[in-house]
Amino acid sequence: MSRRLDTVFLEGVELFGYIGVLEHEKRNGQTFYIDVELGVDLRNAGRSDILAQTVSYAEVFSLAEQLMDEARCDLIESYAEQLSEEIFSYFDLVRTTCITVRKPEAPIDGKFRAAGITIRRERDE
Repeated sequence: MSRRLDTVFLEGVELFGYIGVLEHEKRNGQTFYIDVELGVDLRNAGRSDILAQTVSYAEVFSLAEQLMDEARCDLIESYAEQLSEEIFSYFDLVRTTCITVRKPEAPIDGKFRAAGITIRRERDE
């Protein structure tokens, strides 16, 4: 019987970075908002109250921040994919990732709250 996974999440992580296709995006940078949802079985953490039995969202935040600091890619898709791979690499408990990257300053003429992407990945994909 398959069981739905529990969720560890970070919502609205505000990071400044230099991701973009256009030269001014690479030169001046802009603010991005990141949401991360991780599919994890949290039963052992709930029963033991031991941090090592779950995923530290503080460590996930640090990974997202470090990757944004280093990112010099054109596409937010690349950033999201790299973040997903890093999370799987660092946290054995994570079975799935869902990462949203919002770009409120996307170069679009017109009013909008944000442009962005969401990727969903499973371990061993």
